[in-house]
Order: sequence, then structure tokens, then C-alpha cells
Amino acid sequence: MQISSVNDVKIYNLSHGKSLPEWLSDRKKRQLQKKDVDIQRRIELIQDFEMPTVCTSIKVSRDGQFILAAGTYKPRIRCYDTYQLSLKFERCLDSDVVAFDILSDDYSKLVFLHSNRYVEFHSQHGHYYKTRIPKFGRDFSYHYSSCDLYFVGSSSEVFRLNLEQGRFLNSLQTDAVENNVCDINPVHHLFATGTSEGRVECWDPRVRNRVGMLDCALSSLTEGTEVQGLPSISALKFNGSLSMAVGTSTGQVLLYDLRSSQPLLVKDHFYNLPIKSLNFHDQLDLVVSADSKIIKIWNKDTGKVFSSIQPQTNINDICIYPNSGMLFTANEDPKMNTFYIPALGPAPRWCSFLDNLTEELEESPESTVYDDYKFVTRKDLENLGLSHLVGSSLLRAYMHGYFMDIRLYHKVKTMANPFAYEEYRKDKIRQKIEESRTQRVQVKKLPKVNKELALKLMEEGDDEAELASRKKKGKALPSILGDDRFKVMFENPEYQVDEQSEEFRLLNPIVSKVGQKRKKKLRLLAQQAAASQQAAEDEEEPEGRASSEEDSSDDDKSWVEEVREQRRLLWQEGRDRRKHDRKEADRNTVLLEREQNGEERTSNSKKTSQPQFYQIKAGEEFRSFNDMARKQRLQKASLEDRLKLEEHCGTSNMADTAVGSKQLTFTLKKSEQQKKQQQAEWEHHEERKKLRRSAGTERGGASSPRVFVLDGQQRHFRHSPQARIKILQRLP
Repeated sequence: MQISSVNDVKIYNLSHGKSLPEWLSDRKKRQLQKKDVDIQRRIELIQDFEMPTVCTSIKVSRDGQFILAAGTYKPRIRCYDTYQLSLKFERCLDSDVVAFDILSDDYSKLVFLHSNRYVEFHSQHGHYYKTRIPKFGRDFSYHYSSCDLYFVGSSSEVFRLNLEQGRFLNSLQTDAVENNVCDINPVHHLFATGTSEGRVECWDPRVRNRVGMLDCALSSLTEGTEVQGLPSISALKFNGSLSMAVGTSTGQVLLYDLRSSQPLLVKDHFYNLPIKSLNFHDQLDLVVSADSKIIKIWNKDTGKVFSSIQPQTNINDICIYPNSGMLFTANEDPKMNTFYIPALGPAPRWCSFLDNLTEELEESPESTVYDDYKFVTRKDLENLGLSHLVGSSLLRAYMHGYFMDIRLYHKVKTMANPFAYEEYRKDKIRQKIEESRTQRVQVKKLPKVNKELALKLMEEGDDEAELASRKKKGKALPSILGDDRFKVMFENPEYQVDEQSEEFRLLNPIVSKVGQKRKKKLRLLAQQAAASQQAAEDEEEPEGRASSEEDSSDDDKSWVEEVREQRRLLWQEGRDRRKHDRKEADRNTVLLEREQNGEERTSNSKKTSQPQFYQIKAGEEFRSFNDMARKQRLQKASLEDRLKLEEHCGTSNMADTAVGSKQLTFTLKKSEQQKKQQQAEWEHHEERKKLRRSAGTERGGASSPRVFVLDGQQRHFRHSPQARIKILQRLP
């Protein structure tokens, strides 16, 4: 048995639990009942209350003794005797049952409408007669006063079959293309049929004329309703002589008074599913409406929801046991559900023990629906490594997470963190020890982190406590030291206040002055409280003492001066630090250059003894000759060599500018064509260097003579170079 509570209404699912297969022997069943706890706890109200595959419809006889259900596969009808709490008989049929009805008070007269257009009659012993209607039928109703059966289906006609004469009568011609459902009022026998166009047509069986028509499709549209198609009528039910409920294919239920064409109330299921069944509960003025997903119980006057039932499988039909709180459902499942709601009424006479059972369960704490499940989010599944189970039967989606079996959760949790229990045990022991220590005499101890802040807060807390104690109705404010929200600030070393930081030094004068003001104010309030206890009504300021406003102005001037002094000190420290960094950089550069160029400096030591002159540019500061020489060498070197030299020295050239103090170096990649062109230029320059000759000998110009030694004799030429080459070629 499963217990759930919806809107503070207890709902008992008596069919919940494991079912044993029919082919098991009695010995096997007894063994399973001894071993399996779930089978022991289940309540089998009616034996074998199920179908082989699916149950399509269910009804209760008028005397309340028999429950009949139609299902498949194979198509069959089953009758259960409530006095014996067991199956009375089972009859197989030729085709599926679309609808059936009980014509007598017991099971002796039954009518079945099949899916192959046949109408089959059964008596107490079994099959009695079978006939066929012209069109496929969807529903039928029985008119007791005239013994007429009214069939509606995929036709505009309503076929009439008279059981007293045993023949078909003239059919009723409607304006609809198809008719889905029909019903007959039990008081004045008005016949109503629901059409596929969303209308309800009412006929008087005595004169066979239409007496009225309701357009329910237009009335079912409310504010916020999304129109996806023309709503058709899927359910119809009369209540008394004037009330009628109409269910549409879009999930709305309309309550009508037959004297008005407008609905009294429109109730939306918000699932956009066709209404399958409508029933009235006259004792509490409730309406029980059901679609394939949910059963809603609501007040017919106000529309307020009384309770709701949502089975695990789709619903085909529901049936309320008369004058009780028991409800039967036909589902897309072999098992037919039985729900008992004590708030609707008492248990039937044949199962009166349910009242005592539910009273005992209400007195003792019962397990709710989700006690055996654990709610986990998607992040919890990722931490446990169970993300691959999303979409499987082990996880049931609910809101922003999933429900999973509590046994599976504990098992996976143990595998993911095997030492969790030991850590939990140690934490509990530590908490117990700390609780026992709190009972001892407490000695004020400073924390390990932020001792100065804690001491300051303790002093302020003492002053406030003293002031509150002097007041009659005063209450001391809670201290930060005793607040759990700030305890990490005095335990974690990462929260240690750095008193040498620039922010602290600029803010500390203000905080300290505010603290001093606060102390003065507390001291003044304490003096006033002491004076009030002595019944001093008026109190003048003594001469020679400044007023509080003057004190506050002096304090403001003092903390402003302190902040300025701190800013000046910070600026001076920054300047000294930058000078020191530059000196270190110069020293490292000089030492490195001495190591690299030691041999060169020793060879040129004689030259360096002579005086050297350097030019100082405007805006530069002269520090040393070595620095000027280093700058000149660095200016001739490439950017890459300068950066490598600075990296090797361990210094960084940081320039404070308006846009920042960072440098970015990059190299441009050259294409293959550019590389080849650069290589060709370099080779050409090398070749020209080899062929080039000095022009010092040609200072005289083209008229200066050239002297050549030929055959031991000197000869002078005053010709151009081309002429001289030709002359030399002619010589032997």
C-alpha cells in the first residue's frame, strides 16, 4: 500500500506493490511471501484484480456487489464478486470492446459495443445475441422507459435499437459530421450527444425532435488558452435534472445549467489532453474529471481543487463506488488501481476493515511517497559519476533534478567517498568535546589570526555591555567575535590584515579616528546614564571645555593631516625604492659588461687613460661615465640584444607612463620570397666588398698619370681606364 498526501488529503493506493505471476505454484507463492518484504506489506483487496495486458473500461453494478472490467489481450470481460473478494467469471470475446453497459442490477444483462460494429448481448449464462449497426460506434446509452439503445459513432445519425420489439427504429439526424459521446438524463430522460465540432445537441425521445444546441467549443476558450485546433466533445455526464458536465478534447471541463447557454464554470486540466471520464460526488458537491495523465477532484461551485491523483500509467476510465470514498481506474497496465480516499466517504461494506487500518496508520507515522527515494540535482549526479543514467529508469525527472533509489544513492556515495563516515565520526567527536568545554569557566583568549582586531572588538564590546547594563531596558548588540558568519576571519590565515599595505595605511587614520569618536561617544553616554540615575535633569557644559562639535571638527582636521602624511610617506618610499632599483640595475649591468669584455678592456687600458668626452642630452640625469658608455653601446645594439642583456642581468625596464608600465616584444615572420631576396642582397654586398678598391690613389682625377712597369721600364699613361686596358692588351 502506498500513501500520498495532496492538498492535505490522504490517498491510499491499495494496488501498490509487487504482483505474483499466475503460473507460480502455491508453494512458490508462499515462499516468496516469507522472503520478500514488499509482498508481505501489500494489500490484495480483490484477488486477481488485473488484466493480461490492458484494461479499457470498468463499471460497478447498481447493487454494488459486482465489478465488471473489459480489457485485452485477448479481448475479454471479467466479473469480480465483492462479497467473495475474488473473480466470479471471465468471458473471452471476438473483438475489442469500445464501450459496455450493465442493464440490470447485477451482471445478468450486459451489452457490449465492439470495434467491428457488432453489438453483443450477454445474459447470466453467457453469450445471448449479436447484431450489427450500419456505422462504427463510439458510445451508446440505454433509455429505460422505452427500452431503446442509442448508438453514436462515425456518422451524423444516431441509431436506435428497441430491445422490446427486437428491431431498429428510425434514426435521429443531427447536424454534426460525427458524434463522439452521448448520455441520457436520469430524471427527465433528455438525450444529449457530443459532436466532433464542439457542440452538444439535446433531443426529446418522446417526439424525436431536437430541443436545443450548445456551442461548447467557443465557451471553452478562456484567457491564456492556446488554440491548436477545434475542440471536440470527448466526455458528457448529467447530474440531477439541470446540471450537465462537458469535457473537451483540449482538456477543459464545462459545467452547464440546462436553462442557460453559457457555462457556469470552466475548469482547465492544463495538460491539453482529452477528458476521458466525468463523475459527480453528490455528498460533497465535487466533480471527478480525468484525462489520460491525472485525476482531478474539485468543487463544482467554485472550481477549487480538492485533491488529485496521478498514477504511473495512462488512464483509460475511472469508476467511483457508490456512497463511498473508493475509486477504481482502468489503466494502460495489467493491474487495475484501487484508491481509497477517506475524506470522500467511508469504505464500502465489503471492505470495512480499511477504516480501522487507515485510522491506525494516521496515528502512527507513516512513510510518504518519497521516503524511499533521494532527490539529487544534475551537479550531484556529476559528482557521483552517474550522469550516464539520465534518461534511464533508475532516475525519475522531477522539477530541477531527479529522484533515485535511496539504496543506490547510499551505495554509490560509499564507493565515491569511502572515508566519509570516519570524517563524520571525527567531526562529531570534536563537536562533543567543544560542547563540553563550553561548560567550563571561559577565559578570554585571543585568536591566532587578527589578534589586534579581536582585541579592539573585545574592548568595544565591553564598553557597550557596560553601557547597556546601566540602561534599564537596553540590550547589548551581538559581537562579531561571537557571530558564526565572521569566525573564519579569525581562523583562516588568508584573512590576516596586512598593516604594511598601502590601503591599510591610508584607511587606518580614518578607522582609528572613528574608533576614538565611538569611544568618546560611549564614554559620554555612560556619563549621561550615570547622571540620569542621580536624577539630574538639566546639565550645563563646564567652562573651558569645548563643545562636541568643536571636538569633531578638530578630529576631522587631525585625521585629514594624518592621511596626507601617510600619502607623503608612501610617495617618498616609492621614490627611494625606484632609485634603489635603478642603482642595482646599473651595478649588475657594469659587472656583466666587465666579465664579457675583460680582455678588450685590458688591451685598451692605455687608450682609456686619455681623457674622453661625452655629450649629455637635455632632460637626462648624469650618474656616471660608465652609465653613459653603456647607453651609447645599447643605442647601437639591436632591440633583441638589449632585451637579452636585460634578461641576463635580471633587471626589467619598467617605464611609468599614463597608459601603463608594460612592454611587449614581438618578431615579424618573413615569407620565403622575402628571405630569398634578403639572402641575395647579402651575397651581392659581400661580392662587392671583395671587388671594391680604395680611391686614395685616384685623388688626382683622370688627368693624373698612371705608372706601369713593362719589361723593366716605367711607362706613364694619361688615358682613361678603358683606353689603358686596350693599350695593355696590344702590348707583347
